[in-house]
Amino acid sequence: MAEVKLSAELRTDFGKGAARRTRRENKVPAVIYGHGAEPQHIAIDSHALMMALKTPNALLRLDIDGKSELVIPKAVQREAIRRFLVHVDFLAVKKGEKVAVEVPIVAEGDLAPGGNLLEHVLNALPIEAEATHIPESVTVSIAGLDAGSSVLAKDVTLPSGASLAVEGEAVVLQVVAAQAEAPAEEGAEGEEAAEA
Repeated sequence: MAEVKLSAELRTDFGKGAARRTRRENKVPAVIYGHGAEPQHIAIDSHALMMALKTPNALLRLDIDGKSELVIPKAVQREAIRRFLVHVDFLAVKKGEKVAVEVPIVAEGDLAPGGNLLEHVLNALPIEAEATHIPESVTVSIAGLDAGSSVLAKDVTLPSGASLAVEGEAVVLQVVAAQAEAPAEEGAEGEEAAEA
């Protein structure tokens, strides 16, 4: 995954009022945690950050007052209706360091013929991977799977250097048979007609 470079500035004001002022300036208040250091309170241009966060588990290189910091997003808070960024928590990382992240699951292929439906038990797979080599997604083949079949976490092919952060027996995807609607009972309809 490529690094996205963004500029950030240190914040000295804290609290709701300061956060609102930061947002009025089209910036997002954020905090960087990790490596036993004191948390750094920063502000980042909201549009640039929103574009960078379109990629899950984006690796960001923040330029904070001339110092460079490598981070990944850990918690992103959005406004409920308009979905603009309210606050972001970042985890400081180093090259070669393994981090625990959740990677989206992409299913490819066609299920066996019939009225089968694919159920995503997990939408994202918890894995541990090197901070600079986090995959954007993992692909799972569902070709030919029939009702009752399932794909377990241990069956998912992970990129080199990545390992599962969930039990291997955890169900990731399962195939279920489509439920047919039960025919209406004729006796109930006949009773209603007799009452009228």
